[in-house]
Amino acid sequence: MSNALDDTRRLLSLVAYLRERPGARLEDVARAFGHDIDAIEADLGTLHMCGTSFMADDLLEPHVDSDGRVWLDNADAPVRPVRLAPHEALSLLVALRALAGLSGLRDRDREALGRVTAKLEDAAGEAAQVAAHVSVEFEAEESSFATMDRAIAEKRVLRLSYYVPRRDQVTERVVDPVRLLLVEGRPYLLAWCRTAEDRRLFRLDRVVAAELLDEASDPPTVAPFDPDEGLVQPTPDDVEVVLELGPGGRWVREYYPYDALEELPDGGLRLTLRTPDTSVVRRLALRLGEHGRVVAPAELADEVHRTASAALAAYADA
Repeated sequence: MSNALDDTRRLLSLVAYLRERPGARLEDVARAFGHDIDAIEADLGTLHMCGTSFMADDLLEPHVDSDGRVWLDNADAPVRPVRLAPHEALSLLVALRALAGLSGLRDRDREALGRVTAKLEDAAGEAAQVAAHVSVEFEAEESSFATMDRAIAEKRVLRLSYYVPRRDQVTERVVDPVRLLLVEGRPYLLAWCRTAEDRRLFRLDRVVAAELLDEASDPPTVAPFDPDEGLVQPTPDDVEVVLELGPGGRWVREYYPYDALEELPDGGLRLTLRTPDTSVVRRLALRLGEHGRVVAPAELADEVHRTASAALAAYADA
């Protein structure tokens, strides 16, 4: 199994391996990484495009000599510490100070932000002095964020108007808020949804309105959620789906978490994933068209086939 993160880790490990073992034999490198020689040569080709910029002096230069030994030239430049530019340091300092000013922040998180800010100020020089004159003000107490923050602090129930993109519809939800968190760089509210009778994540930029109710919140114990594991975290109750992708559908592996992956002779992939909502897979299959199909479960494959046939018939009659 492999995905973009696995590939990145392997390439970084390959750089470290070759820096420590200059002139390693190609077959030994392949054996160390559990791949065939063709795969390692492909990785070496990828490393030609890796570095801190596209300037020649900043790119790695791997090559295999006539004796089958692998050399990695210019390997030190891309691993030199990267220094922040003044505008980058300024942006970080302003953002850190804004975060530290949020209400509801835990004491240990506020202290950690303070330590990071102090270290960055020491390293930033003049940028730190400029940042001291920049302030960020969040929306007033009536904002959705402030309302959710207050609901969590006061352990009260929320009524949300929430936009669902896949249905292009604003829905009404009554929820017991648990906490606010960042997942993949976006803010979410983790809550017990009384409509779904399950744990749900609500993306803050899709909350149309949030109303604080005069009702104490007492959510059931929800399953732990680790933001570091990403937005989609399959459970044993999810539906297992098998997709067969042609060469034109290989991009799916980069955007959808999966459990198993198998290379096919035609250059395609057989991909196994789990999902709580098969409508997501149905839309994916329709989007793929001739570049992919659902193999299992059979009922989902039949549903996709019927939907595609109906769409083609409607198009032909138009």
